[in-house]
Amino acid sequence: MRSFEYKAVPAPNTGTKAKGVKTTEDRFALSLTETLNDMAEDGWEYVRAETLPCMERKGLTGSQQTYQNILIFRRLNATAMPLDRKTSRPLQPVADPEPEPDHEPEPAATRLSSRPPEDGVTPSIRAVED
Repeated sequence: MRSFEYKAVPAPNTGTKAKGVKTTEDRFALSLTETLNDMAEDGWEYVRAETLPCMERKGLTGSQQTYQNILIFRRLNATAMPLDRKTSRPLQPVADPEPEPDHEPEPAATRLSSRPPEDGVTPSIRAVED
């Protein structure tokens, strides 16, 4: 199952001045086009525009409701995990079992010690642990 991540950005509220763009409608369209193309360069796909209510402060103690225009974009989530059809929760990946070694591990290295033994017995070779 495909999974998406979403991003909401404020819609432009003023037009962009450019050479050959004279009317307000053309300037606004240019501004919107630039926003859409900038998001598309980063892999975001345009979904829709929303007008949502927003409470803003007015004065010291008052508030008023305004409306904000938001553009919604989405792109495939690269780290998406498959969902369990019954619970709609991500499935946990199953770890691969460690392969059994084909041979016995090699014993620890032995080296000669020049120190005399502490117990008084002098072996010809004595293993020294690191």
